[in-house]
Amino acid sequence: MASGIPKLREAIDQIDREIVELLAARLRLVMKVGEEKRSQGLTVYDPTRERDLLDRVASAAPEPLTAPMAQRIFQCIIQESRNLEQRHVAELSGSSKA
Repeated sequence: MASGIPKLREAIDQIDREIVELLAARLRLVMKVGEEKRSQGLTVYDPTRERDLLDRVASAAPEPLTAPMAQRIFQCIIQESRNLEQRHVAELSGSSKA
């Protein structure tokens, strides 16, 4: 029975690598959004966008992922994305003053 565990874990590891790649792609887009917001004089934090995103993730969560689980995962992703966007915009603002 235990012989199937390594294969299952290998499949999990592959999915984890794909998730990390997708997160990196998402963060690259977040940085571009930050650049656009900066050029338009908009703030990084957009509570309406975040609420809409969390609602969409909750309604799209397939089993065995529950709506609350999906929302908790995305709250972390949103927080880290916002932190990166704020740092990126601040760096851009600092470099434009030079």
